[in-house]
Amino acid sequence: MSETIRHDQRRDPRREWIARNRLHPEHASVLAALGVSGGAVSEWLGPNGVVRKNPRAIGFIGPNGIKRIDRSGLQQGGQSAATTTVARDSRRMVTVDQPAFLVAVVPDLTGGRLSGHDKDLLGLARRLADADTEQPGAVVAILFGEHKGEGGGELKEQVLGEAGIDRVVHLDDEFYAGFAPEARLAALSAVEREMTPRFWLLPDSPLGGADLGRRLAVRLGERAATGVWQIEADNEAPLSWRCTARGAAGSLYIQRPLPRVALALAECAEPVDETRHAAEHLTLAASIPTTLSRIEDLGQVAVDPAGVALAEAEFILSGGNGVKQWDAFHHAAKVLGATEGASRVAVDDGFMARDRQVGATGTWVTARVYMAVGISGAIQHLQGIQRCDKVVAINLDPGCDIIKRADLAVIGDSTQILAALVAMVEQQRGGQRDAA
Repeated sequence: MSETIRHDQRRDPRREWIARNRLHPEHASVLAALGVSGGAVSEWLGPNGVVRKNPRAIGFIGPNGIKRIDRSGLQQGGQSAATTTVARDSRRMVTVDQPAFLVAVVPDLTGGRLSGHDKDLLGLARRLADADTEQPGAVVAILFGEHKGEGGGELKEQVLGEAGIDRVVHLDDEFYAGFAPEARLAALSAVEREMTPRFWLLPDSPLGGADLGRRLAVRLGERAATGVWQIEADNEAPLSWRCTARGAAGSLYIQRPLPRVALALAECAEPVDETRHAAEHLTLAASIPTTLSRIEDLGQVAVDPAGVALAEAEFILSGGNGVKQWDAFHHAAKVLGATEGASRVAVDDGFMARDRQVGATGTWVTARVYMAVGISGAIQHLQGIQRCDKVVAINLDPGCDIIKRADLAVIGDSTQILAALVAMVEQQRGGQRDAA
């Protein structure tokens, strides 16, 4: 009898490791064999008959994508779809019916979506609006162009509300498309006349916010604060706030009272992640006058991605020592329209030029999409890509560090995966040409 008991309790270390590693190809089948429905194993029997617990499997994904631990034990890790919904619904709903004042925000809305810089700016606006709990203000966002959000109409409003927006003025006419600073300035002047916001916040970025913010400041007769990265309450200031800005190419800190128009840098504040807001749509009562523009937008000019500097690239395809066929890698970058990058190992081995190296010892990148192919993820490399919006990792090792950082991980041979991706893109483009 004792022999039978020892046989039943015999461990399978490999199966236990697969059950705890959600990125392993056999993870789902092992969980099914263990009778676990969805998620990672949080408890298992150790070699000495003692129950072990996996602290990484306990908790849930918070509304800002960070894992939170629920000490009550009511939620368990791995129930990603359900727990994410619960976490989103658990965010405190804030409705400001009669705001004491307005804080106007003009995000860049690059590609039709709120960027990380935009969300930081909205977090700064919430600090200004929520400083006085008895007489709170409201954040009104002026959006130009199409807002793609994350899906349909309701999801678009949900994304705006979760970013901290109380009111929305959406101007999606073709009149404001492309580079149209004079038309956009006329719209902001109309908002100024009707709503008279206490503060105007714009991103200090080369994507349009820096130019439009300075034009707005001149129109309002204000001395704008540029390069703002921090604010603090100051009762002696005219508007009760003081700001700290960067000057002299970032080597000098300048403190001054916060004016009505401020152009803020990225990471000026924490994005909103604990509350949801109404994102109520507003319509301007008066029509916006159409002025004869002195600037004509001739459209975007196609550029060779290979000639774009890494620090300015929006889509980077980066290769490491896991890339075995570099000709196929270069072809994939050309088809995808991506700027090429590389890890330090690939550069040291002579596969890429030194100016293509990504990381703390190379170039710090801020791409919207960073695709790492065959890169394990050394700490210097991860430091260099920490400000990228989305990271896609293609690697054979499901336990490497780049997989932990990635928003999307593909486990497999990089050569085959890139070939399949190139084939899909070429097929899609061929279908569009045939339809045309």
